[in-house]
Amino acid sequence: MISIMMSAGKASVDIALYTLIPIMVVMLVVMSYLEEKGVIGWIITKITPVLAPFGITGMAAFAAIQMSFISFAAPLATLTLMEKKGTSDRSMAATLAMLMAMGQGNVFLALVPLGLNWGVAMIASFVGGVVASSFTWYLCGRQLSTQRIHDQDAEKLSLPYDDVRPKSVITIISDAGRDAIRMSFAAIPMLTISLVIVGLLQAAGLVNFIEWAIAPLLRSLSLPDSYVLPAFTKCLAGGTAYFSVISEMVHSGRISVAQLNASAGLLIQTFDLAGMGIFLAISHRFARLMRYALPGIVVGIAARSIIHFCMFG
Repeated sequence: MISIMMSAGKASVDIALYTLIPIMVVMLVVMSYLEEKGVIGWIITKITPVLAPFGITGMAAFAAIQMSFISFAAPLATLTLMEKKGTSDRSMAATLAMLMAMGQGNVFLALVPLGLNWGVAMIASFVGGVVASSFTWYLCGRQLSTQRIHDQDAEKLSLPYDDVRPKSVITIISDAGRDAIRMSFAAIPMLTISLVIVGLLQAAGLVNFIEWAIAPLLRSLSLPDSYVLPAFTKCLAGGTAYFSVISEMVHSGRISVAQLNASAGLLIQTFDLAGMGIFLAISHRFARLMRYALPGIVVGIAARSIIHFCMFG
């Protein structure tokens, strides 16, 4: 038990210090600078008419950009703002489906040095998000209201990229760097607990039992047994814990670069216990809308999985 705890703690701190912080600082500074200069707002203005038929609003598109280039935690502020502005149930359900079907930037970028094809991963992630949003907008959530929920404070709120107060480059770097470090260190407790749980279950033989139980199914699908542990970790502990496990398996040769890319569409997304807990904690309304978004999430992840398996399987 102590050995597992120490190993999990060391892995968590190493990931936060040497993987998450460098990536998060650079990407958050770049995104903050583009946002300050109005580039993000211009992009959103241009793509909103194109994405509107898929049930994706301007703020949802901004949240998707945050998800793709920063982390799964980055869109939380945007979702909170959408909730306060009274975004309709139908739009919110489509947005939840899109975000939970997409991959998070902190995992994508961290896996690039290990051989992940970032271009294919990003395109497939965007396609999966659009498919999930469209499926929810036109099918699962078509009976939901499209009327904005009235909020007396809604007019006082603005889009994240509407803040026109000028900031110097030094201020942008300082603010973005502080936020990146805060988010990276905030992942340590959850990551440590998750890795301890996974380590205990692995030591108890549960992972080996699952591998043995589903081995016939995996062989019929021509899939290696090595997918079980990262998939189990992903579902239970989330994307950051998945990165810790998958990176060790790639370094040890238990999973090849081709297998990493083939499984990325299925395993790099936010539809796990940790992700759902964080997203649903934003508003009680999200818990009610999740049953409408759930089929869209599954369809979106399936679309991503097919793209990756066709490209690398």
